[in-house]
Amino acid sequence: MALLDGLQRQLRSVIQWTNPSPDVLLSQWTENGDEIKNASKLIVGPGQGCIFVYKGKVQSIIETECTINLKTQNIPFWTTISKFMQFFDSENKVAIYFYKKNKILDQKWGTSSPIKYDDPKYNFPISLKAYGNYSYQINDPKNFFVNIVGSHTDFYVDDFRQVMSSRIIHPISDYLAENKYSYADIDANREEITAGLFGKLTAAFHKLGFDITDFRIEGTNFDEDTLRRINRISDLIAEAHAAKAVGLDYAKVQQLEAMREAAKNEGGGAGLGMGMGAGIGLGQSMAQSISEPATETQKPTAQAPDVLMAKLSQLKKMYAAELITEQEYSAKKKSILDKM
Repeated sequence: MALLDGLQRQLRSVIQWTNPSPDVLLSQWTENGDEIKNASKLIVGPGQGCIFVYKGKVQSIIETECTINLKTQNIPFWTTISKFMQFFDSENKVAIYFYKKNKILDQKWGTSSPIKYDDPKYNFPISLKAYGNYSYQINDPKNFFVNIVGSHTDFYVDDFRQVMSSRIIHPISDYLAENKYSYADIDANREEITAGLFGKLTAAFHKLGFDITDFRIEGTNFDEDTLRRINRISDLIAEAHAAKAVGLDYAKVQQLEAMREAAKNEGGGAGLGMGMGAGIGLGQSMAQSISEPATETQKPTAQAPDVLMAKLSQLKKMYAAELITEQEYSAKKKSILDKM
């Protein structure tokens, strides 16, 4: 009885992909040990395709929804199978795979390793990671099977995500370097970068058997070394803007800052020279930047009130920008007021 049941099962076996899991892209057909040569029908459902493989090579593909009676219908696909069945030795030599034709939507991607290139504006190395989402669709099942699937009996959406993340780094690195995007330009030009990358990725992945139907960059993250460089540049720019706001040359601000640091270092040679009066002396040096240079004909007499008021206003701006200390501000303020 068991033998009869086995024969009946083989005679009525149907090759079809029933209720495929949402996370499966491709799956090898197998059904209770039934042999492919004894199947009676081949059913390719909506949104499915079928690949016939013999000894690891793709021999034929069905890309349209259909039902084929393998016992009576004479079609190229089954003729190919029948031809190879004459030499059938083991089920390991022949296989039928089903794959999904519909779009796989809203998939997440992230670079598996940092994207590295030199900042074209500031000439320092940048290292960043990017992430986003994409959609795709198998457009060439043969190339997809040969280039991506390989020896897998099943291929999942997660498997494809790993392939995507590993292959996306090089195109992004090239694009950012070729188009000379500085670190500060990336977020502001994200849509433009996305559009440019979409064309590159479409061409590259089309050769692998699938189309990228949508691609987006959601964000980027810099590594610690890059962030340290960025923060240093931001601090220098802020200092330069503060100096400019009060009419000072940035190089002079840096020089005066070095003098202040020397005054704090009492153990150093500069500290010995400045001593207890360093604060006032430094205030006087800082004040030179907001005073007219003395000439031989000038005398330390009272100046016009409007000139002195302008100097007091500029001095206050310097103090508000933290370019001078409170002690330096008070000393110079008193000096100006004494001239009134």
